[in-house]
Amino acid sequence: MLRPMVALYRDRDEATRRRAPAPVPLVWRVLSTLDQGFVRMIGRLEITGEFPDELRGRPVLVAANHIGMLDPFVLIAACRKLGVTPQFMLTAGLLDAPVIGFFLSRSGHLRVDRGKSNVAEAFHRATEALRTARVPLLVYPEGRISHDPGLWPERGKTGVARMALDGDIPVITISQWGAHEAMYWGTPSVTGPADLKPLVTSLLSAIRKRPTFKVHFGGRVDLSGLSAAKPGDAMRAHKRIMQAITKDLVPLRADQPDEPTFHDPTRPLDSVSPWKPQS
Repeated sequence: MLRPMVALYRDRDEATRRRAPAPVPLVWRVLSTLDQGFVRMIGRLEITGEFPDELRGRPVLVAANHIGMLDPFVLIAACRKLGVTPQFMLTAGLLDAPVIGFFLSRSGHLRVDRGKSNVAEAFHRATEALRTARVPLLVYPEGRISHDPGLWPERGKTGVARMALDGDIPVITISQWGAHEAMYWGTPSVTGPADLKPLVTSLLSAIRKRPTFKVHFGGRVDLSGLSAAKPGDAMRAHKRIMQAITKDLVPLRADQPDEPTFHDPTRPLDSVSPWKPQS
């Protein structure tokens, strides 16, 4: 059963035992505030679960399922409601882009210069940076919006699991449903105004219909007994993470156990989820 979001009260001694969250850069505070208003304008945000109090102000990976173009905005708004402001791991290309790169580079996100080093070096630097972080890092283990016809989580990759094991970093999960109804998948790349039309049209329709965005904060994933040095453990950790996400996703979409009732004609359907619960 999903637990309702509850306010947390602590005595003075308990509050002093945990580390204070890192100061959030002003630019990111402003963008997060604007994001909250943007999400509120489009639909209704429904939050269950809680962010573990003992992990506030500490390095933590927050792994979520990826269901649509709008869901990063929804997740940021949900996290902010619970008093945390997550950051992301962004490529150098995005951070160096005109206009948007200016704001993102001043928001404190982790930078990955993939073009200047091999993947192993980039992974190592990201893990080292995460070890000393005092804000949650929001990640998508799937790597892309699900192409499964039922919109169940894709197989994904072990990058998040390897970071968790290599840096001894806790992982909590977020399961979400509903954000896919607010904006079409669209096209792989935008080359002109015509490519933006499906996105804008679906967004305007969502503002009128106001879908419900369900976001559930799950517990900490049990990665005990697993080691970064042991072959196969990264895959085992990845499996535990994905299974935890899927388990909490089931009640969020109890009335849609097979395929979503919302049809997005632009979303590819060329993948099959290995995590979908068997009926």
